[in-house]
Amino acid sequence: MKPHTDWLAHSILCTGVALFVLPLWLLLAGATQDGGAIARGELSFVPDLRNLGIFWSVLTDRAPGGAPVWRMMLVSAALALAIAFGKIVISLLSAYAVSFFRFPFRMLCFWTIFITLMLPVEVRIVPTYAVMANFGLINSFTGLAMPLIASATATLLFRQVFLVIPDELVEAARMDGAGPLRFLRDILLPLSAANMAALFVIVFVYGWNQYLWPLLVATDPKLDTIVIGIVKMIGGDTVTDWNRVMAAAVLALLPPVLVVVLMQKWFVKGLTEGDK
Repeated sequence: MKPHTDWLAHSILCTGVALFVLPLWLLLAGATQDGGAIARGELSFVPDLRNLGIFWSVLTDRAPGGAPVWRMMLVSAALALAIAFGKIVISLLSAYAVSFFRFPFRMLCFWTIFITLMLPVEVRIVPTYAVMANFGLINSFTGLAMPLIASATATLLFRQVFLVIPDELVEAARMDGAGPLRFLRDILLPLSAANMAALFVIVFVYGWNQYLWPLLVATDPKLDTIVIGIVKMIGGDTVTDWNRVMAAAVLALLPPVLVVVLMQKWFVKGLTEGDK
């Protein structure tokens, strides 16, 4: 690659980083400033380090119209973890079934799963709500998490992993006396570890950022997620404390960022492994 091409590529990357970091920096700076000044458009780029205590105050105080921010973050974390682990388990088992078992209408089941990719939550929101209401799961954590667990995308991901496993390995496991559960536990799970980690990161962030479904199915303030809580802080009847809203937004960024940073190696490995 030519030197001028390197400079051009690095310039584009630096511009992208700046465009991404600037709003976050404004969010951090605004959290430490006076809310009235922010409302008047007098937002400074320089954080006031004397007001860093606002983060602890926002974390422990009750948000307008809702629960304390720390509780909403716990609800969001529990929801994200339930969706992530639920998707991984269900998708792994369904991909295992359509990849290695020979049963009637196997491909019909696979294509039925595949077709659901065209049905996002927004399209099936009314029938899903009706089902949850009929089961009495409105205003419950089960009703909050259950409809978001099934995933055609994750099933397809694991199926692609399983399809590249050599037939000789399957035959060797069968000759060794490995049953279906042992084959899954001792061979498929270790081979899919990187993909499960990559899927966990993606799904955790997806679950953490959920807004529409929690807004509809959970009207109890005890089940408010952090995203719902931030919206309530903005949409109250009183004047919005923009510095507290920005502080809550900064706190809401920390868990998904921490997950991505801690699992970055596995995330990249799961997305870039060959023949996937």
